[in-house]
Amino acid sequence: MELDFTPYFEQYKAIVKMADEVFIRVKTEHPDCVKCEIKCADCCHAVFDMTLVEAIYINFQFNNSFQGRERGLVLERANRADRKVHMIKRKAYKDVQAGKNEVDVLMELAGERCRCALLNDDDLCDLYAHRPITCRLYGIPTSVGGIAHTCGQTGFIEGQQYPSVNLDTIQQKLFAVSQELVASLKTKHVKMADILMPVSMAILTDFDPEYLGIIDAKPDTDK
Repeated sequence: MELDFTPYFEQYKAIVKMADEVFIRVKTEHPDCVKCEIKCADCCHAVFDMTLVEAIYINFQFNNSFQGRERGLVLERANRADRKVHMIKRKAYKDVQAGKNEVDVLMELAGERCRCALLNDDDLCDLYAHRPITCRLYGIPTSVGGIAHTCGQTGFIEGQQYPSVNLDTIQQKLFAVSQELVASLKTKHVKMADILMPVSMAILTDFDPEYLGIIDAKPDTDK
């Protein structure tokens, strides 16, 4: 069964375009503060999750871009990264269950480091043209749940006022597209749009009809 995610990818790319425009505007207004440059890989060690539509998009671009030995190397890196992310999240979950302040746990998560599976040995992104939105906005001030965050490599000074991107707003837009995508499928996983996953899992996952829980998916019986 051939799945066509093109309409949802187009909506996703419109959000990407908006994010890129915001980044360029902030960089233009504060050129001395935005330090992003080739081989600056600080953002490539951040721990973050993607919504379903972005995960499927990254998976699609990965499958179209990598073959043979190069593909195998990225998959090896993805397996290593996924194991580490799992341990980081497991610790965070246990901390919350033990009564630790949730905001403190989130702040600790923001400081965790895990090398992205798409970061190659030359400290360059192997899928740069299709990198996630979080990566695209990393070098400028952002906020999640009312908590501000700025890359430690920037020149933005704590306490001063700068334009800030509300990642919650972007996440809501991505959730909306994910919900439309799920609604278009005859799936038994009615809450699948709530899925969040890291880049490593998005690379490793096979988003086939079985995974997506498509009810009318039938095996190919053509002879």
